[in-house]
Amino acid sequence: MFTIEGQIVNIDAISRGRIEIDPATGLIVKVGEPTGKADIVLDQELIFPGFVDLHVHARECAAHSQDYKEDFTTAGQAAINGGVVAFAEMPNNTTPPVDDASYEEKLLLAKKSSAEVVLYAGLGPATKPLAKKVPYKVYMGKSVGDLFFIDFETLDKALENYKGQQVSFHAEDPKILADNSNQSSHELKRPPEAENSAVDFALKMIEKYKLQGRICHLSTKAGLEKIIKAKKSGISVTCEVAPHHLYYDVSAKLQMNPPLRAKEDCLALIEGLRNGDIDFLATDHAPHTIEDKQKGASGLPLLDTYGPFITWLMQQHQFTPEDIARVCSFNPGNFISQFTAHQYGRIKEGFAGSLTVIDPNRPIKIEKLMLKTKCGWSPFEGIIFPGSVKYTIIKGKICKGN
Repeated sequence: MFTIEGQIVNIDAISRGRIEIDPATGLIVKVGEPTGKADIVLDQELIFPGFVDLHVHARECAAHSQDYKEDFTTAGQAAINGGVVAFAEMPNNTTPPVDDASYEEKLLLAKKSSAEVVLYAGLGPATKPLAKKVPYKVYMGKSVGDLFFIDFETLDKALENYKGQQVSFHAEDPKILADNSNQSSHELKRPPEAENSAVDFALKMIEKYKLQGRICHLSTKAGLEKIIKAKKSGISVTCEVAPHHLYYDVSAKLQMNPPLRAKEDCLALIEGLRNGDIDFLATDHAPHTIEDKQKGASGLPLLDTYGPFITWLMQQHQFTPEDIARVCSFNPGNFISQFTAHQYGRIKEGFAGSLTVIDPNRPIKIEKLMLKTKCGWSPFEGIIFPGSVKYTIIKGKICKGN
């Protein structure tokens, strides 16, 4: 039996207690009063239900053409380094998982990860739902990869086959992207209007086909306002935000899709995440090499810094530990638990014995040598976050500890 004692954080409370995990099953078997004796006894550190990242690009697929950037082994190592115990992985691969055979082929590759992986299946103009229950990802316009739509009419027709399914949207309007393709900067080529228009259409499709919908990597205040209004009207939609859209504004000159926005957007997204209008903190981990970035690749590697980043939210933006548990553990845990054998999201008997222990008072400076991602760099290099990951525990096994 593995035991740990300390400040236990759930979505609704913080209390000092003792957690017992059976490594044979990977499950929490008891949460009770502290005894002062355990494999790990903590003081002021915070024990969270393991962090879950719902937006990761591990790059590896059957073609293996992108393995030089990342693979499931190194993505798992980067996740654990950042306090992430499980992640959902995106399908914009050279060989995307779009049917039962290609999905199972990629699933075998994903088993190399030390962190649990749930795979999205790709949803394209000619795809159909898989035989088993899986989440789906749709690229409304061209991003990175070849699985995307060129117009909303084709997307509408494709979604008719996916009624009632769990569908996540990369929301950028393909027509607006095409109309602005000759603009002078990446930000002008993918203006806020592209996201806002696509959010409108995604919400329409979610309602029309009774989807369990999610808007990925939200970047605009206007887009958030549309989602808040849709939620109030009863549309089944959730949304996520990535660390770079909270920490950086357009002046940072970092390239990703959708681009960085104005400071006003950053502040609105931070407030939306804190007050519950935004459901998930998800990295959109996109591990391109420096050489690929110099050639114009969009995306940033962010798994290694997930845990340190949340301490910035706590110190600089008054997120409570319970707020962090909601957007990093409980909400994403509920999502992936639809597709896993174990339940995630709470420190509770019967749930996965996967925990993230954060020391909010131990600052960490992000340096290249501490990173586990294969691409070997971080947009946060040189930045000092106010706290750090002390332990990452996966199903009763210490996978990171210091």
